[in-house]
Amino acid sequence: MSSPSHPFTLSDFDFALPESLIAQHPAPERSASRLLDARRHPPTDRIFRELPELLAPGDLVVFNDTRVLKARLFGEKASGGRLELLIERVLTPGEVVAHMKVSKKPLPGATVHLAGGLAAGGFDARLLGRWPDADGPLFRFELQGPAGESAWELMQRHGHLPLPPYIERQQNAAHDPDAAEDAERYQTVFARTPGAVAAPTAALHFDQGVLDALDARGIERASVTLHVGAGTFQPVKTENLAEHRMHSEWYDIPAATLAALERCRARGGRVVAVGTTTVRTLESWAQTGRTTGDTSIFITPGFGFRVVDLLITNFHLPKSTLMMLVSAFAGYEQVMALYRHAIAEQYRFFSYGDAMLLERQGERA
Repeated sequence: MSSPSHPFTLSDFDFALPESLIAQHPAPERSASRLLDARRHPPTDRIFRELPELLAPGDLVVFNDTRVLKARLFGEKASGGRLELLIERVLTPGEVVAHMKVSKKPLPGATVHLAGGLAAGGFDARLLGRWPDADGPLFRFELQGPAGESAWELMQRHGHLPLPPYIERQQNAAHDPDAAEDAERYQTVFARTPGAVAAPTAALHFDQGVLDALDARGIERASVTLHVGAGTFQPVKTENLAEHRMHSEWYDIPAATLAALERCRARGGRVVAVGTTTVRTLESWAQTGRTTGDTSIFITPGFGFRVVDLLITNFHLPKSTLMMLVSAFAGYEQVMALYRHAIAEQYRFFSYGDAMLLERQGERA
């Protein structure tokens, strides 16, 4: 398949994926998932625990240390109608913004009752309005919990882990048999900074054995934070990619990581990004010079990468912004060929699926 002769459009990133390849559960062991080594042609089928052997002493592996919140909450309006909130961001300990799923949206000033409401051991939330502006897609709530509990504490006590919409199994009921598995396996082993509503899934493959092997091989590790938002699952609806409005996510790059990046460049090592969220964080910093803030960077073919040399990533949804990012990184023809290989070889797709190792096409910008 050759690159399209016209400017890239949404349809260029479509492909047929058998539903049977959408992983509904994680691999029995984190590092037992498969890894498609795509640095050379033809690609090599490997197991993820082999990753340290594929990197070189002096390389720097950068992780996203965000922690997934129990951000899905169930409740009802004062009228008794059911509703569901997915908290996207905590603004202050008592104020959040959220997606709201309800048959008829309440008006600003209305109070909704979550987890049974304050009177029944849960908590209440007063709707303040839309966010970030009067026409925004999210809703701002003031939380009213017992004894002044923070939003973090209320979510931890009453919330549910927000699994991706393509994991089609029961995930919220009190008797969910998979709840314990998800609570452990939908977090990375180094998750530290709470704030995400979706996991940085490429990092789910790492266990302590792989981390120890990286250390033993002389491969440095560093971390950034990008709180993955629900927008990562929102489909692109415009055929013209220039018309797509990218969602915004908060990121932070600590001073220690900036120093590690400088050391890596000085010794001639390569920067290995674990996941597209890490790519977006590092490249946002390279574009703006800001080490913290919000980013809505939209990476499509033709983008000039300034930081990342290698990318570890899972297999993504058709027509998604993530497909566009990996195509920009490794080349459109290469990526589409890799996906055909992965489907033919029965790789597992999406959040609980397998991974691949990609090398940047071309020189750094």
